[in-house]
Amino acid sequence: MTSTPHHLSRPLVLLFAIACGTIIASLYYSQPLLATIAHSFGRQPASVGYLVTLTQIGYAIGLVLVVPLGDALDRRRLIVGLLAASVGALLIAAMSPGFTAFAFASVLVGMSSCSAQLLVPFAASLADERQCGRVVGTVMSGLLLGILLARTVSGLIAELAGWRAVYVVAAGLVALLTVALARALPRDARDIEFHYGALLKSLGTLIRKEPALRERSLYGALAFACFSVFWTGLTFLLSQPPYGFSEGEIGAFGLAGAAGALSAGFAGRLADRGRGGVATVLCSGSILLSFALIALGAHSLVALLAGVLLLDIGVQGLHISNQSVIYTLAPEMRSRITTVYLTSYFIGGAAGSSAASVAYAAAGWYGVCLAGAGFAGVLCVWQLARAPRRRLAAQRG
Repeated sequence: MTSTPHHLSRPLVLLFAIACGTIIASLYYSQPLLATIAHSFGRQPASVGYLVTLTQIGYAIGLVLVVPLGDALDRRRLIVGLLAASVGALLIAAMSPGFTAFAFASVLVGMSSCSAQLLVPFAASLADERQCGRVVGTVMSGLLLGILLARTVSGLIAELAGWRAVYVVAAGLVALLTVALARALPRDARDIEFHYGALLKSLGTLIRKEPALRERSLYGALAFACFSVFWTGLTFLLSQPPYGFSEGEIGAFGLAGAAGALSAGFAGRLADRGRGGVATVLCSGSILLSFALIALGAHSLVALLAGVLLLDIGVQGLHISNQSVIYTLAPEMRSRITTVYLTSYFIGGAAGSSAASVAYAAAGWYGVCLAGAGFAGVLCVWQLARAPRRRLAAQRG
């Protein structure tokens, strides 16, 4: 068991949120730059959509092989070590001589960025149980803002100094963060016997024994598939007529998504009040409805912005609601719970990125919207199908 005391000050919560946002942003710097990166390596824009997929696959590998260690090892040392590796991976990306080297660096960036998902359960373990949902919501808001603002930052830097400068700046920020966390994170010594094979094997046991974890993992995968379909396909839409936007203008769309992320904090507050089911339904409906507006965005900037806001409120709110549920299941196994949930989550993201590239190549922007609406439709139908069982379980309880 951990010897960490249950104390989490407001400044430390803020540091957790900033750290998660800075780390996770590394996965998304490339999204508004896909057309520019493709041009620099002599490739077609649609073909480099798989760079996002590769980064997310790397992230999923880190979630499976590294994050479970958070239940057995000192999370402080583990996080700092991963951050140092992330600095190296970002510098490799900045200096890549060709597409293959950049693709390899993208995988490394994804793997090392899994440190963000050690920070989230770490924060949850330090929080008072009555405020766990709020703390997770705050930390996740930082993480989600990092995902969304990464596009804005990378677009602006690329427009001023080229896309390689984005990764140099990112490496510098992560290096500063490494020093800050090494000083601020509390000691996290463990007194349990550590067997790596048994730790990984226990993931399967956890999946079998926790139906709520299975259900929430599916919700997360489908929601993040919707998110990735949109944000990967958006670059292709905005870089072509009738918009023809620059990298900076494309990246600025992250600001609309950031507003959605900030609005999604209501999900954590509802969870603390025992209304997590209501938050889940509202957020899922928001995701499905958003794609009607997003489809109109092919020729209407106002509709596109409204769709972005609605989509991100739904996706981020559902993510917070999911984590508020799963972190109540087995406090001593939170890192492994995070592994199961977020592996599913980012597999969904990788599927969404791939679907966006295929759909755009086959049917343009409307193909992307149909793909996103398809994932969202499955999410809503599954929840409707499960509703009678949940009501019956609640009556029996």
